[in-house]
Amino acid sequence: MPELPEVETVRRGLEPVLVGARLTAVCQNRPDLRFPFPERFVDRLDGATVQRIERRAKYLLAALSTGETWVTHLGMTGRFTLAGTAPGDFVHTAPVTGKHEHMSLDAVSGAVVTRVGYADPRRFGFMGLIPTGAVAAHAWFAGLGPEPLGNGFSGAHLAEAFADRKPSIKVSLLDQRHVAGLGNIYVCEALYRARISPLTPAGKVSRPRLERLATVVRDVLTEAIAAGGSTLKDFANADGGQGYFQHRFDVYGREGQPCLSDGCTGTVTRIVQGGRSTFFCPVCQKG
Repeated sequence: MPELPEVETVRRGLEPVLVGARLTAVCQNRPDLRFPFPERFVDRLDGATVQRIERRAKYLLAALSTGETWVTHLGMTGRFTLAGTAPGDFVHTAPVTGKHEHMSLDAVSGAVVTRVGYADPRRFGFMGLIPTGAVAAHAWFAGLGPEPLGNGFSGAHLAEAFADRKPSIKVSLLDQRHVAGLGNIYVCEALYRARISPLTPAGKVSRPRLERLATVVRDVLTEAIAAGGSTLKDFANADGGQGYFQHRFDVYGREGQPCLSDGCTGTVTRIVQGGRSTFFCPVCQKG
């Protein structure tokens, strides 16, 4: 499933195309994705102008001139693609048609028209239209913790959130009520860099180590965004390109391979926690 860096990469790809553009020729090719499309989805999008596009956790939020916000969750295989035309030429090229394209529209900005398609072979993604002023209180967002790249995320926040918690630090970091948007890949990488065992109960990790962990989480996510995210199977960014952070993984997917830490004789191990694969070095990551 696309994680925070992948969703942020898609947001950055869509922003210059959608912000300030008027949405026209909206087409809905099926009644539902994971959930049904909103009632009168096409009519409510058609003719609207996109005022801004933001990300909250793993959601994309496009605020519209109509007073509603178009919300998208990519699920496992959701993908936006762009094919735009300027007078006499193409400004973006990417495949956008096919049996798995479930909605599309034209984003009109001056003389430039960009066709935006949304494809989702497994249909685990979904879309919504929410009154912009009610987004924060909506069930999808009301219980989310702070953004890991925002000012509300820190070692102090983790210490408060994890106080006396018995579940492991790995499982606790994946709990969206504590931190919004963190996913399995980047939690594995962050715990490795912070040299914290994924098995340690969250409430047993000291305040100094949580301070270090918060810094590392920011660093890992920032590096991943700069690399365009990680392409494991289905993820591609909005112009059809792929992310490259997977070439920098220290532990994720490296089961049975030597630990990359200088002087360490450990071997990367894989276990399952909360139904998700955890990769770590049992020699480097203790306590």
